[in-house]
Amino acid sequence: MGAAVSGSPLSGKTVYFPAMSEAGVRVIASSFRSVGIDAKSMPPSDEETMVLGGRHSSGEECLPLKVTLGDALKLLVRGEVEADRMALFMPTSDGPCRFGQYGPYIKRVLKEMGYDGVSVVSPTCEDGYSGVGEHADELLRTAWRAIIGGELLTKLLLRTRPYELEKGASDAAYQAALSDLCATVESRGKNQKERMARLKESLVRGRKILRDVPADFSDPRPIIGVVGEIFCRLNTFSNDDVVRKVEEAGGECWISDVSEWLWYTNAAHLHRLKRFRKHLTLEMFGARLKWHFQHKDERELYEVFEDDFRGYEEADDIREVLDLARPYLVPEGTLGEMLLSVAKTVYLHRKGADGVLDINPFSCMNGIVSEAVYPRLSRDCDGMPVRVFYFDGTRVDRRYELDIFMDLVREYSTRKRTVRAFPPGLGRAAAVSA
Repeated sequence: MGAAVSGSPLSGKTVYFPAMSEAGVRVIASSFRSVGIDAKSMPPSDEETMVLGGRHSSGEECLPLKVTLGDALKLLVRGEVEADRMALFMPTSDGPCRFGQYGPYIKRVLKEMGYDGVSVVSPTCEDGYSGVGEHADELLRTAWRAIIGGELLTKLLLRTRPYELEKGASDAAYQAALSDLCATVESRGKNQKERMARLKESLVRGRKILRDVPADFSDPRPIIGVVGEIFCRLNTFSNDDVVRKVEEAGGECWISDVSEWLWYTNAAHLHRLKRFRKHLTLEMFGARLKWHFQHKDERELYEVFEDDFRGYEEADDIREVLDLARPYLVPEGTLGEMLLSVAKTVYLHRKGADGVLDINPFSCMNGIVSEAVYPRLSRDCDGMPVRVFYFDGTRVDRRYELDIFMDLVREYSTRKRTVRAFPPGLGRAAAVSA
């Protein structure tokens, strides 16, 4: 794929995406390439990432900033890309989180190091991340569908991997399904209807690949909800691959997706328009139209998986989830992941979860606020175990902490009052897939 189309602000540049989650970054890059913008995911993070990120930050910043900055600098320092041919995709946000300062801070560091030719692309949640240039309409819908598709494959991976009979089979199947999806998303020259049809065909193939993994579902594991700061909970380098460690400790994970944050920004946009009495404006019409089509696309893609996610259903309207936080945090006056984490924890309890892990960077205000209300929330949820883990890039063996948490989870699962629903085959006496 060549460089961005002529006349674009990204012409002659390659857009690099921080690897928040493997599926997310790969499908987003494919979406950009589908409209003629050269795009790649960042290389895997490693110790050099932390050295470079730490060397060029003050220590006051949270872990996602260090990882993102370190990965970008690694490309430049190694000479893998020239500064004037690089664009870094770094969304921003309002609210209390330091995330809103990532873009300006990275720009300053790059300029001080002589890499001021790097463009920092920073769409904002103020308009639901629509500020991505002339390709916005086509790109946003393609990217939205791709994100949902990637998340559905990830959900099926997490539902399958704890029960696989051959270690590594689920991961291999997932990689094959995800590669097929990315190739499909990147295909050009199709209208939106044809693109959706091709996307669904890819997901049908991916679903079959993952469902063909030999697995024994006869003894369901405790289900652990994973909430928290979006980058840290999804980026396996930042959280020491905590999901896989939970699986090794005997659990199964239900992780909050990127789409949850996007639904939240959409809801925040609508709320802001209502607050300033912009009910009858073109902006409100556009926001409602966007909401409608995103819901339509999401439902259509979920239908491919039939009842694979029975018991794992996400809410139809994120605003219903946010309202669950009301006894602990006021939705109208609370911003960011603290609201989402608390609300989603209550939601997961109502779905029959056996415990919740809240994953955050060290010193994250969202995590600190959430942790302050979790004791009361846990009591209200029949004593469901809720544990906050903080990460700062230091490699620490957390098996002891996870073992204690899982002991509490297993004890709670024997007495919990909320009955969990299961997909067909999960929990039945003979559920071995050949």
